[in-house]
Amino acid sequence: MLERIDAPGHEEVWRLSAPKAGLSGFIALHSTALGPAAGGLRMRPYDSAAEALEDALRLSRGMTYKNAAAGLPLGGGKAVIIGDPGRDKTPEMLRAFGRAVAALEGRYWTAEDMGMTPQDMRVIRGETDFVAGLDDGPFASGDPSPVTARGIFNAIRIGAKHRFGSDDLTGKRVIVQGLGHVGAHLCGLLHGAGARLWVADLDRARVAEMVTRYGATGLENDAVYGTEADIFAPCAIGGILNARTIPQLRVGLVAGGANNQLATEADADRLQARGILYTPDYVANGGGIINVATEILRIADRGPWVADKLAALDRTMDMILTRAARAGVSPAHVADSAVQDLMAARAA
Repeated sequence: MLERIDAPGHEEVWRLSAPKAGLSGFIALHSTALGPAAGGLRMRPYDSAAEALEDALRLSRGMTYKNAAAGLPLGGGKAVIIGDPGRDKTPEMLRAFGRAVAALEGRYWTAEDMGMTPQDMRVIRGETDFVAGLDDGPFASGDPSPVTARGIFNAIRIGAKHRFGSDDLTGKRVIVQGLGHVGAHLCGLLHGAGARLWVADLDRARVAEMVTRYGATGLENDAVYGTEADIFAPCAIGGILNARTIPQLRVGLVAGGANNQLATEADADRLQARGILYTPDYVANGGGIINVATEILRIADRGPWVADKLAALDRTMDMILTRAARAGVSPAHVADSAVQDLMAARAA
C-alpha cells in the first residue's frame, strides 16, 4: 500500500496504492522539525499521478510554513487522493487511507481538506488515531471552515487598512472565487461587514445560492480576473496568480483562502510591480489548522485558545505587511523570511 519515493526537499513522500479499495494518491511529509507533520487530506480528479504528486509536495511545504506562522508545534504534511469525491469516494477507500496513515506511526496527522468532510474523518478514525477534524469526541474540532473563513476575513481587513487606509469594508467590491465551505462562510462575513460581492464557482448552484442569500453578482469563472473590484479573494485551487492572470487583474488587494495562490515566486513580484497588495496565503488561511490543532494537541478549552492564536496570526500579518511596505518588496518574500527565522529560532 505504501511505497516510498524520493523527493528532494521533503523528509518523506509515500505513494498510496490499494486498487481493490480504489485508493491511489500520495502522502508528503515536508518537515517534522517543529513537531509531527500536520495537514489535511484532499481528493480531486487530478489529470495525472504527476499532477497529484506535485500538489502534495507544494501543499505540504505550505503547511510547514502555515503551521510555523501560526505558532503551532507542528510540522508540515499533506495527503492527496486521486478521484472525484462525489463519485469515487467509498468507505473502503477511506479505511485503506486510514491504515496508510496508521503505518506512519504518528509522523503525520491528517484532517479535512477539499473533497473531505468531518464524516469522512470519522471513517478514517476507525483505522488510526492520527486524524483530526472530527465532529464528535472529547477534543473534536469539527468543520474548520468557519474558523478558516474568520482568519481570511481578518486578513482582508488588515490588508484593506494597509492598501486603502481603512479596514472598513462598507461598500468595498470583493470578488470571491470558490464557494465551498470556506468561500461560502467568507461571503457571509463580508456581507455582514457591508461589502458588495461578486462570486464565481464551477458549481453554478453555489453561485445562485450566494446571489439569493447575499445579493451577490454571479460571474463566469473566466471573467473573475478582468472584473474591476477593490479586493480579490481566491478560495479555490492554487496557482491562479500567474503570468497569464496577473496582467488581467483590476483590483488593489488579493487576500484569500486558497493554498499556493502564486504559481511561481516571480508572481509575487508581478503583483508588487502592478501595485496590487498580496496577503501571503499561508498566513491568511491559517485559522483552519489552528482549529484542527486543538484536537491534535488535546486543548480542552479550545475557544479562548483559538481566539488567542487567531489574534497572534493577525499581528503576524500586520507585521509582514508593514515590513514589506517599508522595504518596498512583496509581502510574500517578507513572510517566507520571517517564518524561516521563526523556525530556526524554535529549532535552536
